[in-house]
Amino acid sequence: MSPTDPVCRPAVIELRQYTLRPGRRDELIELFDREFVETQEETGMVVLAQFRDLDDPNRFVWLRGFGDMAARHRALTAFYGGPVWAEHGPQANATMVDSDDVLLLRPLSAGSGFAVRPSQRPRTGAPAPDRFVSATVWSFPPGRSEGIALIQDGLLPVLHMTGPAPLAVLTTETAHNTFTRLPVRTGENVAAVFTSYPDERACRRHLAEVRAHPLSREILPDIGREQTAAPGH
Repeated sequence: MSPTDPVCRPAVIELRQYTLRPGRRDELIELFDREFVETQEETGMVVLAQFRDLDDPNRFVWLRGFGDMAARHRALTAFYGGPVWAEHGPQANATMVDSDDVLLLRPLSAGSGFAVRPSQRPRTGAPAPDRFVSATVWSFPPGRSEGIALIQDGLLPVLHMTGPAPLAVLTTETAHNTFTRLPVRTGENVAAVFTSYPDERACRRHLAEVRAHPLSREILPDIGREQTAAPGH
């Protein structure tokens, strides 16, 4: 993934969900924006997004991407073995209770991954974009493809017919985690859909339209039977 590319389309994505100490989220976000965005990208990865979980003030969620698994290993080795993390990593870790809830993902199909332009990112200290991003993760039994197929062939067409196209549709990257210093969840088989809306009301309106669609009434019960747990948001 060349830093000169106008559009980055990472083939490997980490969805990282941190549980923080009470009241420390804004502290971590300020540190992250100031010290960990450009410096990570200088090693060959791309910071895709950061989220404030509206349901949990002590949760910080973010995404980063890599060209492939080899590029991931090189970039993580360079960043976590480098001077920026050595200086500021302890302060970041002090805000966290747990940072091991990590899903290793890839685009579900060609063209379904994130497409971002780092050069268009708001400058450090600028107000957060006035958007609401929905992230839904479905979990299915390892080794079974039926649930993923129902999402891809049944639910996604309904999402496109009733509202904005997803920003990305991802599934589990099954390659071995070669950077063992940072654990990822193993034995997973997920589909993850990320969609951007003007606000939370628009998201709720879209979801209501999806649930009411005749195709959804056929597909959602089948997805429910395949799941190992209720979808995560």
